[in-house]
Amino acid sequence: MFSLSPGIGYSLLAALVWGTYIFILKQYFEGYPSTVITVGVNAAAVLWYLPLTVSRTAPADVPDVSSFGVLEGLLVVGTIVATAAAFLVFLGALERGEVSYVAPISKIVPVFVLPIEVVFLHERLTPLQVTGVVVATLAVYVANYRTGSLLDPIRKAATSRAAQLGLLSAAFFAVSDVGKRVALQELALPLELWVPTVLGGVLVVVLPLAVREWVPIRDALPKFLLAGGGVALGEHVTSLALSTVPASIASPIINTQAVVAVLLGGVLLREDSFGIRLAAAALAVVGVGLIAV
Repeated sequence: MFSLSPGIGYSLLAALVWGTYIFILKQYFEGYPSTVITVGVNAAAVLWYLPLTVSRTAPADVPDVSSFGVLEGLLVVGTIVATAAAFLVFLGALERGEVSYVAPISKIVPVFVLPIEVVFLHERLTPLQVTGVVVATLAVYVANYRTGSLLDPIRKAATSRAAQLGLLSAAFFAVSDVGKRVALQELALPLELWVPTVLGGVLVVVLPLAVREWVPIRDALPKFLLAGGGVALGEHVTSLALSTVPASIASPIINTQAVVAVLLGGVLLREDSFGIRLAAAALAVVGVGLIAV
């Protein structure tokens, strides 16, 4: 019987928020280096989120970091570094190759999430859910497809440095998703503390690179503030999803953000290959439906 659990609902909402955010970035932030965008937007997101952290977090809720073991500390730091590394590696892939080859491969995150959770966290999915993960991942892949054969990006991965980096970025994103799930579920870190920690941590990791190519953003502060609000909301809803369901369930749904972004581009901007985008949307609906069964 079909039922929509809160975790799946949060994942769907996260996909809508992040997909809209990607569309806005493409439309209104052209001319700004990606590292500068990350630092500016994340700084604004932390400012938006801090009032929620202060209002919902009592002193007793703050975990005693000194009580953390080595593994717990490595998990928190590793998750933040993996999140930033995924972004930076993806940028490196785009610098070396065409988007048509890099983007599809970089979005097959659930392919890595599922085995990581099965092996290390002993997660078990039903055959229908596994099928849903595969279908939803295929939807994201198709949504990012541009020209040529659908298998071209996969073939390229054998010889192309750009495609290989795209694959590596997907693996980093997978580690990030699983790390967030463990931090929020197994370690039971307060969500309102975890979100600004991740946002601020990524900012710190990316900042040295942003400084090297910094451009003034003062004239665009309203845009950065609004985008920061979207990122704060997106990270909050994503964390709600990952605190409720396994990453192998949440990740394929959240990554359908790519489908949302390309559909917005097709409807509002009349971008090419809209038929392919609709096919990707249909696959996404089927995949999410199977996961939710």
